[in-house]
Amino acid sequence: MSEPTPPEGGERHLALKTAMLPKDTNQYGTIFGGVLLSQIDLAAGIGARHVVRSNRWPERKMVTVAMGDIEFHVPVIVGDTVSYWTSVVRLGRTSITIRVEVETDRGEGPIAVTKGEATFVAVAGEGEAQRPVAIRGEASDD
Repeated sequence: MSEPTPPEGGERHLALKTAMLPKDTNQYGTIFGGVLLSQIDLAAGIGARHVVRSNRWPERKMVTVAMGDIEFHVPVIVGDTVSYWTSVVRLGRTSITIRVEVETDRGEGPIAVTKGEATFVAVAGEGEAQRPVAIRGEASDD
């Protein structure tokens, strides 16, 4: 019996929602891009974990191996409440790529501010002994 697999480009999951604070601003008074990149990575990790748990696959340590297709559309400003929506782009044997769409609402509905992708690999072991393992937990992993 095969486990369900999330459809690529499937349903969005609200992985993270946070308020932007003055400590997150750059020299121009808008939110520093690095803050958003960090939160995209965090949200993508939460989204990947959501896929694993939703499918009842074994919990694996997952590490970020790539980030890409980052696009900044509209500046994020202090006071914005920012939502990070995730969806599956690709699901491989040991990796999962998650799209993160970042939105804020300034009173007139959602505004797309940023989007990007992050790829994670499931691993076992520690340090230099880490090795990729199947995300779905096939028996040949361990």
